Amino acid sequence: MRREPVSLTRHLRVYAYRAYTVLEFRGEIDIIAADEILPLLDRVTGRPGARVVLDLRPVEFFDCSGLRLLYRARARILGHDGQVHLVCTHPLTLRVLRVTGLSRLLPPHATTDAALAGAGSASGAR
Repeated sequence: MRREPVSLTRHLRVYAYRAYTVLEFRGEIDIIAADEILPLLDRVTGRPGARVVLDLRPVEFFDCSGLRLLYRARARILGHDGQVHLVCTHPLTLRVLRVTGLSRLLPPHATTDAALAGAGSASGAR
């Protein structure tokens, strides 16, 4: 049950799904994309008690700028007593998440529903 996007840029689509806000990253997430994404990311992740899914499935390229966005989102959401979950299936992006240790802090799931099925677990825990 998806709803119309709340916000849409070339690199980020924001929409509501169940009781969560989904930030769907798209295309090449590099320093230029990060500058475009950051204002929307901060708006969503700065809300008290935000419940957010970070969806990387449509990502084609992901560099350290993308990692910074994920770390920032996680810190802001948890700092405001929210919940954060990650969806990612791209093998190279998953490898980057593993190598950097981010996958331990923000375990990736294959689908949004799978991420939300574990919503009561330690996903995104401090």
